[in-house]
Amino acid sequence: MTLFDAALLFVSAVVAGAVNAVAGGGTFLTFGALSVAGIPPIVANATSSITQFPGYITSTLAYWSDIKTFWRGALLLCVISALGALAGASILLALDNPSFRALVPWLLIAATAIFAAGPWLKPKPKPGQEAAVGGFVGSVVQFVTAVYGGFFGAGMGVMMLATLGLTQEGDYHRLNALKNMLSIVIAAVAIVVFVWGGVVAWPQALVMIPAVAIGGWCGVWIAKRVPQPILRGFVIAVGLLLAVYYFVTG
Repeated sequence: MTLFDAALLFVSAVVAGAVNAVAGGGTFLTFGALSVAGIPPIVANATSSITQFPGYITSTLAYWSDIKTFWRGALLLCVISALGALAGASILLALDNPSFRALVPWLLIAATAIFAAGPWLKPKPKPGQEAAVGGFVGSVVQFVTAVYGGFFGAGMGVMMLATLGLTQEGDYHRLNALKNMLSIVIAAVAIVVFVWGGVVAWPQALVMIPAVAIGGWCGVWIAKRVPQPILRGFVIAVGLLLAVYYFVTG
């Protein structure tokens, strides 16, 4: 890792942390920076997942008062999410880099489309309802979402918030709290699989993890000064440019 690569990864991770705090979509930036730095796509995907993990924890802690009201009922969804993430991460490890690289541009386009549709996919608030969790349909849908999250995490948060809004009860904040809680489970299982599989670029990850934390803290300042549509447009542009990059470089 050259000094230029380290600077690129650090700056991209700071921006990713800030973007996640304000609008989401920081995974596009960390995955893209790792790709530009010459990291193979499977390793870039795994390493990017690790760099995002601290943000999932802090987001969940911020919703702790909501989570205390339903965490026992959410345990089944946690188990289902763990199984789905295990399946998705295992599928990733079963592929070689050329095979995964061929899928990446299509995954990026799909994730970018989901992110772009995010404002319309957010569930409508349901004031006064408790966040009842579970159900057969909700469990099946959550398993599919977790498989995607373990395989390729970009856009997972927006996707999960939308599916939870369709299958679970509760207002927006309760559903977002549940989404953050399940994101920790999915990311943790995927990280264990990736570490066990030896596909993590640790020097790059150690540069990016504190940078994401710094960016997350700065995101509060940015949120007060930069309109979210501008940030969302920036993330969408990055996702599309990355897709074009992978299509062109084949």
